[in-house]
Amino acid sequence: MAASLSLADLITRGGVYYNMAGANPVEVLAETTKSLALPQGLDREDLLRAILEREALMPTAIGRGIAIPHPRNPLIENEADQRVAVVFLKTPVAYNAMDRKPVSTLFVILSAGARVHLGILAEISYLCQRPEFIELLARRPSTEELVAFIAGAEEAWAATKAANH
Repeated sequence: MAASLSLADLITRGGVYYNMAGANPVEVLAETTKSLALPQGLDREDLLRAILEREALMPTAIGRGIAIPHPRNPLIENEADQRVAVVFLKTPVAYNAMDRKPVSTLFVILSAGARVHLGILAEISYLCQRPEFIELLARRPSTEELVAFIAGAEEAWAATKAANH
């Protein structure tokens, strides 16, 4: 992703939330959409409905205790309103993950277009393959620690990409 749309910046904009309650994905997502800092003009009920419609197609749990709930189609138009919220659940919930592990961390994506959305998904998916990132999430790090880890990973990717071109 472009530096102006780094995952670290999107999480800083979207926020990190702790101890979100809920006994199942619907309850967790309902509580989450009530709590998120949303761009002006985005209705919480519309967001919840869009996320639940996407979940009904196929659960967004990617394994290792992580899900990436998001609307199927963008609900925001302005790129400046894009954000990713990281949500640590109070109690892990069964989420129909392929590895059958309950979900304890959500990355809620609000993007303005498919290209950025796919870039965010790819970056989160890549990070979630790294054991040190999974261990970091398990510790429920501070916003600063989480953002610093991701920013460091993004800098390393940029350096590797520059060296290969």
